[in-house]
Amino acid sequence: MSVILFTVIILIGSYFAGLLGSLTGLGGGVVIIPLLTLLLNVDIHYAIGASLVSVIATSSGSAAAYVKEGITNMRLGMFLEIATTAGAMVGAILATHIPTHYIAILFGVILTASAILSLRKKAEHIVTQKSYLAEKLKLNSNYPNNGGTIEYSVTNVAGGFFMMIFAGTISGLIGIGSGALKVIAMDTIMRIPFKVSTTTSNFMIGVTASASAVVYLQRGYIHPALVMPVVIGVLIGAFTGSKILVKTKSSGWLRWVFAIVVTFLAGQMIYNGITGKI
Repeated sequence: MSVILFTVIILIGSYFAGLLGSLTGLGGGVVIIPLLTLLLNVDIHYAIGASLVSVIATSSGSAAAYVKEGITNMRLGMFLEIATTAGAMVGAILATHIPTHYIAILFGVILTASAILSLRKKAEHIVTQKSYLAEKLKLNSNYPNNGGTIEYSVTNVAGGFFMMIFAGTISGLIGIGSGALKVIAMDTIMRIPFKVSTTTSNFMIGVTASASAVVYLQRGYIHPALVMPVVIGVLIGAFTGSKILVKTKSSGWLRWVFAIVVTFLAGQMIYNGITGKI
């Protein structure tokens, strides 16, 4: 395969990764890593390094638009980053000592669990009951919707915080920015509206990925030839996704996109990890 074709494939794939990452809060890594490892036969450590940089680009590209629209809960995001950053450092260090096929299998298992949890039938909840920790930390907020403003409260702050430690560790291990787990933690555990959890995840994942990327950079797993087309494609896709999500009235279809794409890629990663192809 020529260098030009290789770069074009990465650019196109990265665009769709950034689009999906922006719409669902995943960060794009769920597409970038399978694209590089399964289609282009890139070593998974280099794929994770490129994915982490793409996660930073996705966060930078879409988070600004969401903050401007007033959907992102910035205070909550900064509070939870304390947990995810600590976990990300631990996960990145562990990843450099774990065989690649185990990382591929773990990647698939985590994504499969994320897809299953995201499809549980439930209404778009707006919690109004007060939480002591949320009140003290001033985490409750509101977001614009159809010309009005919807108030919501944050619950189970401690549970969400500890889940974020796990999410950060997974981010460092498999390079997905832990956006999938962050969305589920905020949507399910902390009972935040799905659109808010998605945008807040986009705001957070850049910092989490940066903590992990430092370790991969020191180990030599971030290659400019891979990173450059990944970042360009992901940034364009992230800007596109942010414009779509702001105008979206319902998040139901986002859950289905999330589940279908993640399940397919998870199956491929598990199969290739078990057969030793990664």
